[in-house]
Amino acid sequence: MSGGGRASSGQILVLSWLVVVPSLSQVRHSLPVLWIMPQTDNLGRGNLTASVLPAVQLALDDLSRQQTLRNYEINFHVIDSECNIAKGLKAFFDAICFGPKYLMIFGGVCPSVTSVIAESLQRWSLVQLSFAATTPVSDDEKKYPNFFRMVTSDNTVNQAVVKILQNYRWRRVGMLTQDVQRISEIRSDLAKQLSNADVMVAVTESLSTDPCVNVKILKDMDVRIIIGLFDENSASKVFCCAYSLNMFGGRYQWILPGGYQVSWWEEANSSHCASNDLLTAMEGYITVDFTHLSNRQIKGISGRTPQEYDETYNRELLQRGLVASKFHGFAYDGVWVMVKALTRVIESVRHRERYDIHRNFTVSNKEIGQMVLDSMKEICFEGVTGQVLFRNGKRMGTIKLSQFQEGREVKIGQYNAEELELINHLIKFQGMEPPKDRTQSQRWDVSVPLYIILLSTTGLAMLIALSFLFFHIKHHNHWVMKKSSPSMNYLIILGTMLACTSVFLYGLDGSLVFVTLCPIRTWILSVGYTTTFGTLFAQTWRLWTIVKNKEIIEKINKDDQLWIIVGGMLLIDLCLLTCWQMVDPLRRTVEEFSLETDPGGEDVNTRHFLDHCESTNMTKWLAIVYGYKGLLMFLGCFLALRTRHAHIHLLDDSKYTRLSMYHVTIMSIIGASGCFLTQYNPNVQLFMALVVISCCTCTLCLVFLPKLVKIRDNPNQVDPTSWLQCDLNKEDSETSSSSSSLNQGRSLESLRTENQQLRRRITEIGDQLEDVAMQVLEEELSPPSQQGHEVTLRAQVCSEDVPRMNRELFDDINSPENVQRRLSVQLPILHHAYMPAVGGVTASCSSLLRSPDVPSAQQRQMPPSHRVMVTGL
Repeated sequence: MSGGGRASSGQILVLSWLVVVPSLSQVRHSLPVLWIMPQTDNLGRGNLTASVLPAVQLALDDLSRQQTLRNYEINFHVIDSECNIAKGLKAFFDAICFGPKYLMIFGGVCPSVTSVIAESLQRWSLVQLSFAATTPVSDDEKKYPNFFRMVTSDNTVNQAVVKILQNYRWRRVGMLTQDVQRISEIRSDLAKQLSNADVMVAVTESLSTDPCVNVKILKDMDVRIIIGLFDENSASKVFCCAYSLNMFGGRYQWILPGGYQVSWWEEANSSHCASNDLLTAMEGYITVDFTHLSNRQIKGISGRTPQEYDETYNRELLQRGLVASKFHGFAYDGVWVMVKALTRVIESVRHRERYDIHRNFTVSNKEIGQMVLDSMKEICFEGVTGQVLFRNGKRMGTIKLSQFQEGREVKIGQYNAEELELINHLIKFQGMEPPKDRTQSQRWDVSVPLYIILLSTTGLAMLIALSFLFFHIKHHNHWVMKKSSPSMNYLIILGTMLACTSVFLYGLDGSLVFVTLCPIRTWILSVGYTTTFGTLFAQTWRLWTIVKNKEIIEKINKDDQLWIIVGGMLLIDLCLLTCWQMVDPLRRTVEEFSLETDPGGEDVNTRHFLDHCESTNMTKWLAIVYGYKGLLMFLGCFLALRTRHAHIHLLDDSKYTRLSMYHVTIMSIIGASGCFLTQYNPNVQLFMALVVISCCTCTLCLVFLPKLVKIRDNPNQVDPTSWLQCDLNKEDSETSSSSSSLNQGRSLESLRTENQQLRRRITEIGDQLEDVAMQVLEEELSPPSQQGHEVTLRAQVCSEDVPRMNRELFDDINSPENVQRRLSVQLPILHHAYMPAVGGVTASCSSLLRSPDVPSAQQRQMPPSHRVMVTGL
């Protein structure tokens, strides 16, 4: 080995070594290669050039023994980059201008210098092979098409870190980094990969003069999983701070991407921390780094196994008194890669020269560079660091995972080809299980079985409402339904279904869902309650109006005023809710409770938190809404009490309306009170939902069950009663005048209606008597032998329904023969029919079939209650 140097512009020292293979008898072809490396200690790596020179020398010695490579020799010209962009570029340009024509560039450690030179290689038609550059910046093949690296990229190391986090379901981490360019690039790439993997970085701290300040910030932020990106010297200080702050043990996990040298803490402990304390804080940390040497004990391209090579390299280090570098194996395999690529290019050029038709054959620098690039992409062999293969300029290597256990690092797995393989029986955590990534925060959710029961109950209530709706639609023409304001019944069903719908939303949670449900749940419940209660209030108000003013009784079937009342209440509700939402909208708030120790005895604390729907001035808005609705409930109950003795025939469901009013008021008071008293327990808050369900169900049953019973007992759609009755009994001073008020309540229209009904009834009675008379005449003409039967028949005629007997015995009563007979007795029949109505002869069957034992018509008097003056006949 020979060395020399010359000054460039008086600033940059250019060193060159010529490494020559031992001479043989045949002519050797020189392969000039430019070696760019820092010559001084930097970045905690030591003098990398001096550390890897023994590995390069071993590679050259092994190359000299290869029969196929004896005709070539590698000439290394080493320049010092000094890890400075300006100085490194100046040294590189001087070497290109004043040196030989280099076929390749070897080396490159500092990211700043390496990235700038690698970006310009395509213009120079050069290919660079680095054995120590791990920065993720150089992974861009489009930006650095001529850059290759022997060592695995930090990007792959970061992928392994993310896989570990996902394996143990750690979703929240903190990063503590050193503020240097290389580590900053690794941190940026890692942060991007963590974001893509849905892992939250709670805090990122850059090490300051006092690392304990940064470590304490991590503790205050409740960070349990800490990723450290710093060198050995900083690592010793950080772990001493972690020991003093009690950030070690089963509650914390330290992960160190990149890894350190063997027994690094023995030389790096520059703090005042005791060695035992440092080792206690370090216990259990996990390192993620590329594999320095292959674990496969097979002979590679050099004829050595990785173990044999490592032993030879360590002997050389001892002789020279140097410190081992973790990149020496990659430098050894890198020499083999260059020789394989360059010899392939030379052989290709010679083959073209031999068969070229031109005598003066030349190859341009661009063609040589492209041939070298193509040869690098085809490299594939087994080296001491494993299989050497490039994909898009990156080395496809294996990532090793180690854990610090009892003073040494133990391999616990590896990451290769996007697959994580862990040796679980070798992993030792300080606690009973892997640490949690944060203090456990548990949401106070509604119990699932309780929520299912609630949904079932709500579904049953809505099914009842739908059943009553179907029942109402089916019998809407029945006189019971027509007398009970059908439109108001529909509103009651609609209101109860809206209120039940809001109950479904009580058990739903989650940030996005809860934010949307906050205003929706309030609007649905408020509108549903107002629709139901407003309808009951309007019906009660109508009854009270009739009690106060009897002259408007003929208008009780009109629902226009009821619609106005309900619509007005809904309009007030909508205005209040709109103003609330615009001025002070409801939003999701999270209430955190104090830490609680895990009852299982594990070193984990639990913090409960609860979701609320609140606004800034929640109390004021609730006071307005509750005050408005409370006033209406008080007024509604007052009207119900004032009309508790009233009974209107055409409003015969008023009793059940009042009961519904009482029930809704009582349940509303209970629900509002319970909402305030149980707001910190979601399971107890479901009590309010049960109140809503009870209120809706009881209201529906009180309103519709009596109608259902009446329709079942009276299936005829026509009202069998013909009287308009109105019995009004007022309390206190109004009790004595109730009888006179009843007579005054009848208007002219009601009397006309009564008269028409009486006329129709009299006509029906006349038809029945006519049929009976015809039967009597026929019986008188029948033979004597049938007298016994006739007497029995007369008894039946008197005791049974006359129209039905007529249909059974005289189907041809309207035949021509019977018409003439009926006309002959029409006047006597009319005489017997009308005289009883005015107090004359009794219109009974006994008047026609009179026996001696029955009193005469003149001797029987009609009760006064049945004497009615009939006019307009």
